[in-house]
Amino acid sequence: MNTFIKDRQNQILTKGNSDTKIACGKASVAGSVSQRACVFCGSRVVLYPIADALHLIHGPVGCAAYTWDIRGSLSSGPQLHRLSFTTDLKEKEVVFGGEERLYNALVSLIDQYKPKGAFVYGTCIVGVIGDDVEAVCRRVTREKGIDVIPVMAAGFAGSKKDGYKVACDALVKLMGTDTTYKAPEHSINILGDFNLAGELWMLSEYYKKMGVNMVACMTGDGRIDDVRKAHTAQLNVVQCSGSMIGLAKEMKEKYAIPFMKVSYFGIEDMSDALYEVAKFFKSDEMMEKARKLVKEELSQLLPALQKYRQDLEGKKAAIYVGGAFKAISLVKALRLIGMKAVVVGSQTGNQDDYDLLKDLCDEGTIIVDDSNPNELSEFVKQTGADLFIGGVKERPIAYKLGLGFCDHNHERKEALAGYDGMLNFAKEVHASVCSPVWQFMK
Repeated sequence: MNTFIKDRQNQILTKGNSDTKIACGKASVAGSVSQRACVFCGSRVVLYPIADALHLIHGPVGCAAYTWDIRGSLSSGPQLHRLSFTTDLKEKEVVFGGEERLYNALVSLIDQYKPKGAFVYGTCIVGVIGDDVEAVCRRVTREKGIDVIPVMAAGFAGSKKDGYKVACDALVKLMGTDTTYKAPEHSINILGDFNLAGELWMLSEYYKKMGVNMVACMTGDGRIDDVRKAHTAQLNVVQCSGSMIGLAKEMKEKYAIPFMKVSYFGIEDMSDALYEVAKFFKSDEMMEKARKLVKEELSQLLPALQKYRQDLEGKKAAIYVGGAFKAISLVKALRLIGMKAVVVGSQTGNQDDYDLLKDLCDEGTIIVDDSNPNELSEFVKQTGADLFIGGVKERPIAYKLGLGFCDHNHERKEALAGYDGMLNFAKEVHASVCSPVWQFMK
């Protein structure tokens, strides 16, 4: 079909029509209007939830406006991360350089807000004009006595996946600098949960009931001091593997900390995330507590889901999200409420992710990597989907086509992880799909 760009045909497959593997991990095709975002976007996704740090964008005001307070991440204390500071580079700095402006901004903001640390994001224009951001950060570190870490996030072609890497590199610079902390027994770090709507607080409560201690979450409800001591944990539990698997591998190599990949979305994956941690620590008592917790949660959740399933049985959903781990969990979660995924895609999935999706999905499901609005619109129309699950850039596609939408991206305000999150998800899907407004749409 002319909707699809010829160079992208091997990034789209329909289960049952072909045994070939989907192509992924590629740079976006020029002109495809990819749903991906820039490197800076990826870096701030990871780092912004560190709530007691100063986040300063070295670039034009547009970069700051694009990201101002849209990064959902609740804090149990400081709110400094919600302020999107910028050096607001203009024509003068583009011609003569912006290093002095950056230095003055850092000194002023540090004096005013007294942050525990600072991250300076170098955006595209800085990559073009060649400001020495790292030198400025070293100077302010010496003068102010706090860590000022450069995050060199210029560029678009590599998409936000490269932004994840530069953000994780920044975290590594902090890690291990607390040499006095001793982690308690059965201690973990959670990597890749960003506490978008308070999920971290639910997850930490689950683990606490099992007897598991959390050293750091990177980076939901994050703190500079927690990152400093994260190297002392016994296990890294990685939720968003797209953003954090590189950090987990580096911590394994540098600090000999093993890691496991989990998901906290849906009943099956949430329960497995608890069981696998108990297995790792080889504690019968911990495993028994995990089983008791799951049994108690399911005894309340399953009956509550049944009333939504009655209305949703046989309905179809299209899924397009950033990380493929979410797509995998969503396919399972939809089945719990009687729905079938007919389109499944992600921006950053790898070959293993797509192989698992292919095994998990039903015959005829369209699986796509790095899609664009034209393709997604056509897939939804072809399959007759009743619901679109995605992020802020997919919302207009759903509404223009006249079907329900469920926000599963970092702007959302409703917790969707854990057992309570599964019930919230069912309620939101039900409200969207069964809204009486659709009777007026053609």
